[in-house]
Amino acid sequence: MPGMETDVIDTLVGIKPGSALDAIRDRRPDARKEAQASYRALFAPEIPGEVTATERFAVAAFVTGLHGDAETAAFYAAGLAASGASAELRGAIDTAIAAAKGQGPFGSYPAGLLSREDTPGPTHRVAPEIRRAVGPRLAAAFDHMHLLVFHPRDAAPAALQALLDAGWSTTDIVTLSQIAAFLSFQIRVVAGLRVLAGAV
Repeated sequence: MPGMETDVIDTLVGIKPGSALDAIRDRRPDARKEAQASYRALFAPEIPGEVTATERFAVAAFVTGLHGDAETAAFYAAGLAASGASAELRGAIDTAIAAAKGQGPFGSYPAGLLSREDTPGPTHRVAPEIRRAVGPRLAAAFDHMHLLVFHPRDAAPAALQALLDAGWSTTDIVTLSQIAAFLSFQIRVVAGLRVLAGAV
């Protein structure tokens, strides 16, 4: 799998040993180490449980595709291919990403002062033909990831029930949530370091 032997964030930013950005990252060695450890734990865990490598990278490819960073999305697409995903599945995921892209975030806060920031926006459901191609588990996962990326304010128990109904266990759902949270963190760190790269 890509990124297991080299630091993923360094790879995505293009950080070279001994460079100015390498020195900046070395100021926070624990943060650097833990970010890479989190990547390994989520995408090559010693005890994978019921979430397969293909499912992990499929979800990551979908989420990074929604975020719109081409290099990060390509990295996880390569991981999906390396996991053994068929060309048909990879093509269906690309179609799912194209259909689900948007701007966001959308959603409503509980009635109160924050209601002025309510923003209506479309919800997303994987199309039937894509659902057939990727299967019910991934289709439900993609719907949930779209909710977390574009409608985080609207997360509710019904969304978790949809995952359970599709065959994800409660432990699996924790893994999906961890992947989504990690990718949000990683994408932002990479974006910030790329900005710094232009200033050093």
